[in-house]
Amino acid sequence: MMNKEEILEILIDWNYWGNYKDESIERPAYLKKLNSFLKTGEITVVKGTRRTGKSTIILQFINKLIRKGLASKNTLIVNFEDPRFRSLNLELLNKIYEIYLEELLPEENHYVVLDEVHQIKGWEKFVRFLKEAKRVNVLITGSSSKLLSEEYSTLLSGRHIDLNVFPLSFKEFLEFKKINLKTDLDKIKHRHKIKNMLKEYIEYGSFPKVVLTQEAEKKIILEGYFRDILLKDVQKRFKIKEVEKLETLAKYYLTNISTIQPFNKVKKVVNLSLDSVERFANYFSIAGIFFFIPKFSYSYKKQILNPKKVYAIDTGLRNAVSFRFSQDLGRLIENIVLIELKRRNFEVYYWKSQREKEVDFVIKKDEQIKQLLQVCISLSDEKIKKREIQALIECSEYTKCKDLLIITQDYENKEKYEDKMIKYTPLWKWLLEPA
Repeated sequence: MMNKEEILEILIDWNYWGNYKDESIERPAYLKKLNSFLKTGEITVVKGTRRTGKSTIILQFINKLIRKGLASKNTLIVNFEDPRFRSLNLELLNKIYEIYLEELLPEENHYVVLDEVHQIKGWEKFVRFLKEAKRVNVLITGSSSKLLSEEYSTLLSGRHIDLNVFPLSFKEFLEFKKINLKTDLDKIKHRHKIKNMLKEYIEYGSFPKVVLTQEAEKKIILEGYFRDILLKDVQKRFKIKEVEKLETLAKYYLTNISTIQPFNKVKKVVNLSLDSVERFANYFSIAGIFFFIPKFSYSYKKQILNPKKVYAIDTGLRNAVSFRFSQDLGRLIENIVLIELKRRNFEVYYWKSQREKEVDFVIKKDEQIKQLLQVCISLSDEKIKKREIQALIECSEYTKCKDLLIITQDYENKEKYEDKMIKYTPLWKWLLEPA
């Protein structure tokens, strides 16, 4: 068991009452959500794909509380990924907390942050104890694969709220690049710079560290992220022996983002059994590296049985490790739109008619279909434009949804087609709309 001095040495490096200094760029939208979540009195679980900035956001939140007057002694931050911690178990967790109480003498209702706490077996018992017996504000983090709702919701007696963290939105990306858009006039003023920044956003994605890194190092970092997610959050977590085939499948999906991928087809390409493809795809989804979007149908059974479209958590991750093709731009933009829809907490489907007409996104919220959305980077070809419009019209008749949108590379307009009004919006403008 670690002694008191060893534990304090680690805690001093991670806490504001010790040596820790926060120099990160704030993400206000998440800080606002954290504040409202904690007011409910529930345990707040911050989760998401590896390297999206979960820990940093919590540290920013604690720092903000301290700047507003909270005594730093009333906060405890424990990062269980610190390699100096040995024998991660409940006994160590209890000892850390006892040392904190003894040394800092915090007031009641203090804040405890347990970063990557899933590494300790039985952590949920300790978290419940803090919340119920000590009335402590508890925030915990972990990658999606380690904090499955089905694994911890029962253990925490349902007393938790989840905050899902994504890579940077385009607005956050611009703020990280020191382009602040407070008014519509700012958007017009910086229009050309914004459009140039969008190219980088598409090419290298928006993991926070990657955005702040020099171009020459971005690909190396992204390749490292891919290996970590694949090996630590999938292979190790689910004890998979076929590592090479797991990687082949992941790279296949990355290469084929924004396309319909039936499991029966995929199994032949990667030489895996149908069961293995389905299991691996589920693991990828849990780890947050891929989203598998179902086909819209009023029949739940058909939604389950129909093949799904695959999207990656980040286009930079995709570009760093997959094969590249000339038609990639349209797929990359569609992928970015999907991630933004997920970030805005919409329920998302694709739609396909019996005559093979396809709508990229059927957007649902609170049991209502809010919008039908197509992604089309160029409308100069009249045949392509007509095809996209006709699919929207047919889907509109099927779903009774009248809000029809086509996201383009640069075209902006409103046009009436038959009795339907269709709106065209450039990608960069749509990404900067209020969520």
